[in-house]
Amino acid sequence: AVDEYRKAEHNAAVQIQSWFRGCRVRAYIRYLNKMMINIQKWWRGYQGRKHFRKMVETAYFIMKMNFYNEMAVRIQKRWRGYYIRKYIHNYYALKKYLEAISVNNEIVRKELEEFAEMKEKEKEKKDLEREEKKKDHQARKMHYLLSTEQMAGVYNSPFRQSPDPMEVRLRKARPFSHRQQQIKKHLTDEISDWPTCTSALTFPTMKPLPPIGRQKPQGPFRDTAEVMQQRYKPLEPTLRVATSINSLEKAREEIKREEWRNRINDNKFLPFSSCHKNQEYDPLIHTSSKYGQMTYGIKHFREEHHEKWVANKNFETVLPSIDLFDKFGQTYSKTGQIV
Repeated sequence: AVDEYRKAEHNAAVQIQSWFRGCRVRAYIRYLNKMMINIQKWWRGYQGRKHFRKMVETAYFIMKMNFYNEMAVRIQKRWRGYYIRKYIHNYYALKKYLEAISVNNEIVRKELEEFAEMKEKEKEKKDLEREEKKKDHQARKMHYLLSTEQMAGVYNSPFRQSPDPMEVRLRKARPFSHRQQQIKKHLTDEISDWPTCTSALTFPTMKPLPPIGRQKPQGPFRDTAEVMQQRYKPLEPTLRVATSINSLEKAREEIKREEWRNRINDNKFLPFSSCHKNQEYDPLIHTSSKYGQMTYGIKHFREEHHEKWVANKNFETVLPSIDLFDKFGQTYSKTGQIV
């Protein structure tokens, strides 16, 4: 029991000490926090005042520089104005120059007015001369209206006190002389210049010469030699007449022979999926047989009954011929000669 009592006292003493020490430590921490806040406050105040002082100094320096720049600009403006007025743009010299220009302008203006007046007079004189020439030409054309001793003219009416000015001009004018009429060529002379025309039933044996001494007619016309060459060119048969009826089968046989002749490798091709196998590819039933490859698509689409054939050769379907091509080489000319 005594041990338990001592142990309880010890525990109580430890708790009292821990509480007391905790109070002292917390009070000391509060004191340290307060001191730290005071130090930060003093330092931040110092830094703020220092920064504000620096800002004020900077603003004052900028204001001073702006003032100095403005004063320098004013000084330069005054000096440059004085220098330009005194040495470069002299007021009295400029005034004298402008007066000389105004006098020169007056002289040029007067000369231009005189030149324009002279041009106008020359134009009026040319117009009067043109009108006089026109009237003289008209008077020469109407010279037959001149008055005679027996009969008064149109411009010399007896009811007028004085004759018309046109009457005086007709008396001074000289009539036109009569022109000699050109003799027209006879129609036969023009026809003789034409090229010799051939009859519709005959053909020339050689290429006709181009016309001599005649100009090409105006318009979109072709050359005469080209027209004659196109007219007497030989007949060119069409593809249907020039090719044979069995040309398709012959072409297929020729293609087969060409493939067989140009074949390099006779081994059959094995697909990639069967390359690891030791067996060949089996073709389809409808494309091959034990006797070889069938001609699929050529023979076996239609049946052939040899026992029903009338002749010993295959029946060939021939379209009806055209009468125009049957007469080739008989009624058409070939290079200008009758065949």
